Order: sequence, then structure tokens, then C-alpha cells
Amino acid sequence: MNKSDLSAALAKDLNIPLRKSEEIVEVIFGTMFNALSNHDRIEIRGFGSFEVREYEGYTGRNPKTGDKIVVDGKRLPFFKAGKELREKIFEAE
Repeated sequence: MNKSDLSAALAKDLNIPLRKSEEIVEVIFGTMFNALSNHDRIEIRGFGSFEVREYEGYTGRNPKTGDKIVVDGKRLPFFKAGKELREKIFEAE
């Protein structure tokens, strides 16, 4: 499912115009993006939580040449599935 599919499903379920559902989805994702950019944690009960994790830099190796390279530290988004989501996925198998 992509953002367009999500907007279409929202429009159908709530019986609202597609344009309005697209705006709602944009506001939700924009708010989540801003929260993560500010290092805030997002928790959606029953679904999961999002947070930004910081990873330290390290010395790696170029697999093609074998030369050592320095990999800078980085911040990446991290998602942890909630208990209800894990159970639903397990039931689906």
C-alpha cells in the first residue's frame, strides 16, 4: 500500500472526497515528519512506535578495493511494532 492507496481507502471508508482524504494523509505524515525531525518519539497504541536513533561512525572496508574507509555517524528513523500488530501479523500466517 502506498500513500495514494491509503488516501483512497480513507475516502471510501469515511465517504469523503478524495482531495480531502489526501489533505488529511499529508497532515498526518507531515506532523510525524516534524516530530521525528525534532527527536520526538511517536507512539501509536496497538500499532507501534517511531523514534530517531543515532549511530556512531566506524571504520569500514570498501569491498571492491579492500581499502579502509571512515563511515560517518548518522541518525535514522526506527520503527518498533506494537504487541497488537505483531499478534495480528502472526494470526495471518
